[in-house]
Amino acid sequence: MRYNKYTIQTTTEAEEILISELYDLGIEGAEVEDKIPLSEEEKAGMFVDIPPVCPEDDGSACVSFYLDADTEQKALLDEVREMLSGIGSRMNAGSLEITVSQTQDEDFLNNWKQYFHQFYVDDILIIPSWEDVKTEDSDRMIIHIDPGTAFGTGMHETTQLCIRELRKYVTGNTALLDVGTGSGILAIMAYKFGAAYAMGTDLDICAVDAVRDNMEANGLTDRNFRLLIGNIIDDPSVQQEVGFEKYDIVTANILAEVLVELTPVIGNHLKPGGIYITSGIIDDKEETVLTALKNAGFEIVAVNHQGEWVGITARKPE
Repeated sequence: MRYNKYTIQTTTEAEEILISELYDLGIEGAEVEDKIPLSEEEKAGMFVDIPPVCPEDDGSACVSFYLDADTEQKALLDEVREMLSGIGSRMNAGSLEITVSQTQDEDFLNNWKQYFHQFYVDDILIIPSWEDVKTEDSDRMIIHIDPGTAFGTGMHETTQLCIRELRKYVTGNTALLDVGTGSGILAIMAYKFGAAYAMGTDLDICAVDAVRDNMEANGLTDRNFRLLIGNIIDDPSVQQEVGFEKYDIVTANILAEVLVELTPVIGNHLKPGGIYITSGIIDDKEETVLTALKNAGFEIVAVNHQGEWVGITARKPE
């Protein structure tokens, strides 16, 4: 199916009213693009490989909506223009200019694939489902990852730092907890390295389908894996379900600000002597995370750098 994408140039002051008015006209699922900085709460909820970087907020915004390109929409668009005229007369709503572009429905899910191709982490091949394994790579460890709408392809330096540390510490008896599991790549790597059990937590419901599909793609559907949606930092029910002093290794590839909040909590879930692998740390936050680890009683085992990113491995005292 073909869709027309209508993008309205507006202001952050008017965006919520504009979306509400579109909804009243029967147009749902509008998209908003603005430059409003994320709040600390929003940042803390983003268990991601790469911290978001926003340009300076200049008050501008875009609101986009989609209509079937093969259906006559003139009457509806006339109502939209009349609605915009009314908003423009009441408040600072920007130019309210409408631009139109066209897309296919499959574009929404597939356009990003042009940016993700197979690559290597040392001797490991990480490859998406739409590419073939080359003959010369058939003897490598091969990991199939389709991130979809969940974070974590293994391509980013922070994930690679975690993978290398996992390889050092995973044994056949390892129980792993992966906080902010995203696509499930670190849990999958742990199983490939021989781990016995893995559990993941994430805030994003999209992780459920992503992890299930990636586990299946790697032949791991029979493995003992659980994924909880919730915040282990401050949700007692999640903490209880994860279990206390149960894990040999905890991985957390998330933002430094979140690691600072997570670290005092995570020791409760590690076994004495357990390994805590952290990453997602931009280099100027290294000392902040080191301080949080030391304050929580962890022994620093290793500090690794790749580009401008840092991974810190620590141990809980026996």
